[in-house]
Amino acid sequence: MKTKPEQNKTEKKQSAFIPISKKYSDRSGFDLKNTVQSQKVLKSFRIFLSSILLLVSLNTFPQSELEFNGYLKFLSMYYHPDIEIPGIDANHLSSGLIHNRLNLKWYASDKLTASLEIRNRLFLGQIVKKFPGYENIVNIDNGYLNLSKVVVSTDNWFLHSIIDRAWIDYTNGKWQVRAGRQRINWGVNLVWNPNDVFNSFSYFDFDYEERPGTDAVKVRYYTSETSSAEVVYQIGANTDSMALAGMYRFSKWNYDFQFIGGWVGPDYIAGGGWAGDIKGGGFRGELTYFLPREENSGSKEALVASVSGDYTFPNSLYLHAGVLYTSLGTTGKAGGRLFFDQNISAKMLSFARYSLFGQVSYPITPIFSGSFSGMLNPCDGSVYLGPTLTWSLGDNLELMATGQIFTGDKGTEFGEMGQAVFGRLKWAF
Repeated sequence: MKTKPEQNKTEKKQSAFIPISKKYSDRSGFDLKNTVQSQKVLKSFRIFLSSILLLVSLNTFPQSELEFNGYLKFLSMYYHPDIEIPGIDANHLSSGLIHNRLNLKWYASDKLTASLEIRNRLFLGQIVKKFPGYENIVNIDNGYLNLSKVVVSTDNWFLHSIIDRAWIDYTNGKWQVRAGRQRINWGVNLVWNPNDVFNSFSYFDFDYEERPGTDAVKVRYYTSETSSAEVVYQIGANTDSMALAGMYRFSKWNYDFQFIGGWVGPDYIAGGGWAGDIKGGGFRGELTYFLPREENSGSKEALVASVSGDYTFPNSLYLHAGVLYTSLGTTGKAGGRLFFDQNISAKMLSFARYSLFGQVSYPITPIFSGSFSGMLNPCDGSVYLGPTLTWSLGDNLELMATGQIFTGDKGTEFGEMGQAVFGRLKWAF
């Protein structure tokens, strides 16, 4: 049965900008001249670095039951907003980000597996100094357990860590049970995923390949070699943050089909999706219908659907196109999307009623490739453009340059998001 790689998602137009005139009581504001605080800073760094060295050393010994890998990245950004950011006296923001990921998996037996994955990011530069509210945007954990922590914070940089995977998996015959923070990947398409009701992601958040996780218990039963049924219970503090939904997946006519249904937050859901090909080209689609569980909950009925196709020519030229329909979206100016707000839901993947996507990529040489993607809101005429160049510097070393260019009239979906240029060096181990 074909499966989609895991690489491949707000109901309300919520502002990601926090008035920086406000002094946050939870912001550490370390004074390095203070002896006690200096010791805390040094101790935090020693623990962080010691953990990395310990895990790296584990990887040097041939232990079949223990698997360790990860990466280290440096991402540089230059951002020019099209509208003034409240409280910030600057027409551009620049930043540096050192991003480290540690993945540890333990195969305790042929039936029991455990995994722990930690994401560490050191933010520094102008964006931290001129935009103090940025720390609060980063330090968010949408799970039931708060596993996100700003380890060290100063006026110029801060170190943030989050455990985004922590699960135990038990498999016995046709049964599989996984409990803990995990990726519930129900999406089929590569850009917009209405079926991804547990942990939606933003296409623009390109530096987070693993995607968010969910605090949940998943039970799966393999009904055959090409079909399975699963039920997921998402833990929450209240009924609006809980979920209980199921999916049945099977193969027929060289296509993979899936049907989903259940209760997710304030809504009942029902939907489905498919993945197959037409004359060698990929053909995917998915839709989800949301129905409020209670009349006066504030939630609205909605239908979200997306269809996409992709094709790779014999010369390795790759084309990809997709369309998204959101019944709650507007056919007028869809303003409200913000550059720093990556929090979206499967119910509101776009503020627009209709959205179009296109991408072309080509390996210019074996070690150098280029890609160009675009997104269009045909109702208000606003556009996103994303050129990308990638160089392979070695087996585990990669250099990438990319841009995010948002254009359009005032009040349109992409018209006030601005433009950004990124450079990234990634080393995987």
